[in-house]
Amino acid sequence: MIESGWVLMDKELVKEFWDEAACGEELLLPSFDLAGFAVQAAERYRLEPYIIPFAKFDGSTDRKVLEIGLGLGADHERFATAGASLSGIDLTPRAVEITGKRLALQSLDSDLRVGDAETLPYDANTFDLVYSWGVIHHSPNTGRAAQEILRVLKPGGEFRVMVYHTWSLVGLMLWVRYGLLRGRPWTGLSEIYSKWLESPGTKTYTKAEAAALFDGAIDLNCHVELTHGDLLESGAGQRHEGTALNIARQLWPRWLLRRVARPFGLFLLVGGSKGA
Repeated sequence: MIESGWVLMDKELVKEFWDEAACGEELLLPSFDLAGFAVQAAERYRLEPYIIPFAKFDGSTDRKVLEIGLGLGADHERFATAGASLSGIDLTPRAVEITGKRLALQSLDSDLRVGDAETLPYDANTFDLVYSWGVIHHSPNTGRAAQEILRVLKPGGEFRVMVYHTWSLVGLMLWVRYGLLRGRPWTGLSEIYSKWLESPGTKTYTKAEAAALFDGAIDLNCHVELTHGDLLESGAGQRHEGTALNIARQLWPRWLLRRVARPFGLFLLVGGSKGA
């Protein structure tokens, strides 16, 4: 049972969803070679430029780093290039396969494993940094995954995690489409996100709820980023297409939203440390 929300979530359904196309593979990865991976990385950091200052790749040299959720491996490549002592884990064999191929093309190393964020296969007090971008909100028990992050960190070790933010423009758009326009305006955001955002059971958090996931952490900080999804500046993922969406992209008041809607972005960036 998920720790909050309206529906039981089958982890196998989540695995099947992401194994079918690892985190935007069909949209972003033109080929499985150096040129294709370079194109994907350039587009990733163009669309989400806040990843680089948040992840602080260049500060990971000689640090023991774990990434939870590999996607297409762009962030993992950056940690490896920076000289981290690197490990990576993903629920799906597809993401592990793609990331392994990506690193091998550049003779980069990482201990890559298929595994579960809720039961990390590492000893306590192992890592200097645990990083995860948009992953643990897909797990049935996100709170358990967050506490696993703290368990495997060394005392004083850092975590940098992105989860989805409840009060977002993306959430409003999904509610209009799947709630209001279907004559169900009473449909709650937890149901909307769980059924329609990405993989089944996807969850979102307020700043207070995200902080509570990492109960016991120190130096906790949370901030929201307005995203390309909120601004309709990119493809809408694996699930959302259509004429209405294309029209909305033409009419969306991005200049105004950038000025007034920054607190209502989809990405909630959470950082902190494990106490001594």
